This record gives sequence, structure tokens and C-alpha cells, in this order.
Amino acid sequence: MLRFIQEFPSARLVRAAKPKAIAKALKQPYVRNKLTYSSEDILRAAKTSIGTVSPAKEIILQGKIATLLHLQERLDEMTKLLTDLCKATRIDDLKILRSIKGVGPKTAAPFLAEMGEVQNYASHKKLIAFTGIDPSLHQSGKYVGMSKLSKRGNRHLRRAVYLMTAAVVSKNPFFKAYFLRRKREGLPPQKALFATAHKLLRVIFAMLSNRTYFKVKEAI
Repeated sequence: MLRFIQEFPSARLVRAAKPKAIAKALKQPYVRNKLTYSSEDILRAAKTSIGTVSPAKEIILQGKIATLLHLQERLDEMTKLLTDLCKATRIDDLKILRSIKGVGPKTAAPFLAEMGEVQNYASHKKLIAFTGIDPSLHQSGKYVGMSKLSKRGNRHLRRAVYLMTAAVVSKNPFFKAYFLRRKREGLPPQKALFATAHKLLRVIFAMLSNRTYFKVKEAI
């Protein structure tokens, strides 16, 4: 849709376009999933749009989308370079992480690059804190309680951990069961996911420290 909006950055331009042009823009090679709407649906929406007409904003939007698409392409290139680097220099670490079903090279490589060496962390708690998914303290008068995530750590590492956690919850029976158990205990889905992220980091820390592959019995 970013590429479609880059070609038609306003309802005005959609209304002025021919249905065949809109259909062609929707059927580019980059479209992988089957769309649930047609060119007629988009034309109909454009005709009832209340958006203001601004040629200047159309140009600005096209420029911003071009920048975003360029950055996405660069991100893919950097991910490949990171993966290649980890494969060349941290082969064993990468194999250890990938023994966890759901952890792939696109998440394992950035995670290792941002985490550094496991020896840099005295415990899994230090790794969790560096990631920024440890709970922050909330203090009011004499009351001291746990609040939301601190987010004081490495945001790039935090993103890699979030993506890995979402994947293992979907594909790994052990972590999926843990996530569902935390939900049954009353945690909202988002908090249950971050609780699972804590569990995943504890497991990864133990695996990298002991140079072992993932085994359910050892993860419990």
C-alpha cells in the first residue's frame, strides 16, 4: 500500500485516475497477499473522501514514502550483512539460538549483534535490564510498587527480543504454553507476551552461558 499511495498520494488523484490504472497499481509484483478490496472499492472511497486538496502535501507524501521504502531496502541489506557476519564470526552462538524453534536468522543475528558477548552480563537480570523490558519502580510517598516497562535499555535489542518472542509464541509449543498459562493467570495479552520475553531471555542466557542447545526439560 505504501507503493500504491506513492503513485496515488491523495483522493483527488485517485478520482482522476482510470480504473485500469488503479487495478494495475494494486497488482504489482510486490503484492504477496490477496487483497480484500478492488479498484472499484478504492474509487468509491475516494469519491466520498473528505480529505482536503493539497498538491504540496501530495509531493511531500510521495517524498516521505520514497525515503521510507529506501530505508526498508537498506534495512534488508543490513540484516543480510549482519546475518553473514554472525555466520562467519559467531557460528556457535547462532546455532544455539536457532535451536529454539521460532528463532530465525533475521532475529537471531540482530539479537546477537546488539547483545554482544554473554560474558558481559553477570546474570540474566542484567541482560533483561539492558534490553529494557524490566519493570520500572513507581514511588509515591511511602508506597513503592512495580510500574510499566523501564525501556531504559537498548531499543534495537528490545525490538529483536519482541520479534523473537512473538515468533516462539506462535511456533514453539513450550513458549506458547507458557504464554497461554500467564494469560490464564490473569495477565493481559501484552503483559503475558513480555512475561514470555523474560522467560525467553532467561533460557537464552542459560544456553549461551552453558553452550547448550534448547531442551524443554532444561528450559523449565
